[in-house]
Amino acid sequence: MPRFIDNFLNRITMYKLVLFVLVALEIVALILSTLGLLSFSPLSLIYSSVIIILASWVTNKLFAYVFKTHANAESYVITALILALIINPPQITEYLSIIPFLIWASVWAMASKFILAINKKHVFNPAAFAVALTALTIDQSATWWVGSLYMLPFVFVGGLLITRKIHRFDLVISFSVFALISILVTSNLSGGLSSVLDELQKIFVYTPIAFFAFVMLTEPLTTPPTRFRRLTYGAVTGLLFAPALHIGSLYLTPELALLAGNVVAFTLSPMRKYLLTLKESNIIAPNTGEFVFTPDHPLIFKAGQYLEWTLGAIGAERSVKKMDSRGNRRYFTIASSPTESEVRLGVKFFPKSSTFKESLALMKPGDTIMAGHISGDFTLPRNKSTKLVFIAGGIGITPFRSMMKYMIDSGDERDVTLIYSNNSPEEIAYRDIWDEAVAKIGARIIYTLTDASKIPQNWTGEKGQVNSAMIMRNIPDHRQRVFYISGPHGMVGACDVMLRQLEINSRNIKTDYFPGFA
Repeated sequence: MPRFIDNFLNRITMYKLVLFVLVALEIVALILSTLGLLSFSPLSLIYSSVIIILASWVTNKLFAYVFKTHANAESYVITALILALIINPPQITEYLSIIPFLIWASVWAMASKFILAINKKHVFNPAAFAVALTALTIDQSATWWVGSLYMLPFVFVGGLLITRKIHRFDLVISFSVFALISILVTSNLSGGLSSVLDELQKIFVYTPIAFFAFVMLTEPLTTPPTRFRRLTYGAVTGLLFAPALHIGSLYLTPELALLAGNVVAFTLSPMRKYLLTLKESNIIAPNTGEFVFTPDHPLIFKAGQYLEWTLGAIGAERSVKKMDSRGNRRYFTIASSPTESEVRLGVKFFPKSSTFKESLALMKPGDTIMAGHISGDFTLPRNKSTKLVFIAGGIGITPFRSMMKYMIDSGDERDVTLIYSNNSPEEIAYRDIWDEAVAKIGARIIYTLTDASKIPQNWTGEKGQVNSAMIMRNIPDHRQRVFYISGPHGMVGACDVMLRQLEINSRNIKTDYFPGFA
């Protein structure tokens, strides 16, 4: 079952998944309200949702025009649906009076992305900021109605899919643990264990903790980029989640807890967005291209980290297609080293590539793309004496190109072996870097080919998939090394299992993955 789920998740972008989950929750709410299991009618939900979506669309378009930036459709719809799920739909007698509240919240949710931004990066979760502001300015607050008994199973399933997709269980667990501690400590419990169990039941069944943790807390643009910082962000937000906490007469709400967490997250890891201008593009292997960009500001990152790339109208005048359902945002590893002034992106193209990749391929020198949210823990260890093994499949080689180039340029001579798997010799990318790594830092490079029909007669490298026999034959001290694995999701998972069977400590296995070859 997990493999089936992962195969499904691998075919969809993160933003599309969140969008589909939110739409599904809206549909479930319509059904439950029709059955009388929610406190409002289906018409009320439709009414409030339509107003919120329309107001968000208009505001997003307007601010995008004023700020001369791309109006991202997925972003505004996701925020609008979140607002619809936490702002209580009006009763029939309130239809007209509730319109200003819905519009006011929608306008400020969109506006916060543009106005409350530092270095082109918004600081606060838009939906949380909007409902907090409405409570303070027009005394209208969110009820977080999505946190109900009947909605919980659907929120939980959808939330698990989102969290598995983006690999943020550490953040959700950190928040949940500290939120439960905070709530239990601040509650007046007098019945021993039974009282604690009753309180826990109330927390999970009658509060929005699941929706808050799975959907809002994990919003990528306000989440710290590394694991320790994410854990800190989750812990701080969790501690402030208890409804009994207050500052004078101001009691903390979920949105205020999240905004406080956003401030902590930004303080821990301030991030910016970059405008990248295409300098050149090259074919580095069959169906594999490298795009070289000049950034508007120097990037500060660690070798092996990744960026979120957002494609605007680039190539639209050269393409007959509109952006497909997989959207206009992707996460790609930075193939360049921190020692290089240019930003390199390596991309594998498939026969049925997404319109994102098709438009990317149509870019010409001088075209621009937006990138931001430098993230990732798939980086070199601080201890330079640690022995390393890099295992790459196909375009999964890009983080290792970044690491090797960094080690070459900085004279960082580590004990490192690269095992690089491809179908044929022609698919081996960045050969010049690997040859330079061998000559300058003493790296060991092992190529293996998996397509028997494409292996030359004079081939001296390895043959077949990376397996335990290959590891033991080439790396006799494998139990004393740290392994880094990058490539297609299936390959990464298979190598992880294989290394564990070789009794490699799980702490010495670091995996990178592609969230979909869309």
